[in-house]
Amino acid sequence: MKAVITAAAALLAAAPLAAEEPTPEQAEAIAAADAFFAALRSEDRTALARQMLPEGMIFVHSRMKPDFPRVDVIPVADHLARWAKGTRKVDEVMRYDTVRVDGDMALVWGPYRFISDGQTSHCGINSLSLVKTEGGWKVANTSFTMELPERCAALGAPEVPAQ
Repeated sequence: MKAVITAAAALLAAAPLAAEEPTPEQAEAIAAADAFFAALRSEDRTALARQMLPEGMIFVHSRMKPDFPRVDVIPVADHLARWAKGTRKVDEVMRYDTVRVDGDMALVWGPYRFISDGQTSHCGINSLSLVKTEGGWKVANTSFTMELPERCAALGAPEVPAQ
């Protein structure tokens, strides 16, 4: 009897580990998030437009001035137009803590670090809302907090990738 209880306890303890393996649907959403970040770091300034829906919105929860937080709302189409003219070398790394999929809708959530010209510019929590289109998964809306670099460790932001 004690062996049965021990075996059952071991199975229950292992269950969360099995749950960490992404489903095929989650893997598709993760691949779309990966493609979004690859486009962001690409020297091809039009690549990002292929990963986002221009009808979407971006919500920036800026805490860069902690005493004066604000929320900026930017249409994706406007962001993409400005992005295409940019010249900064950027990278963004994100840890995917939560990935949820329901049919043609997905959410990817977790801490991130934004690097501009080799230096951490800011970090925070990303929420990427994805929509499955005929062309595959696209980022429709994003919401993210934007915090000072000294907050990165407390937020669990990934480290700067090795060059």
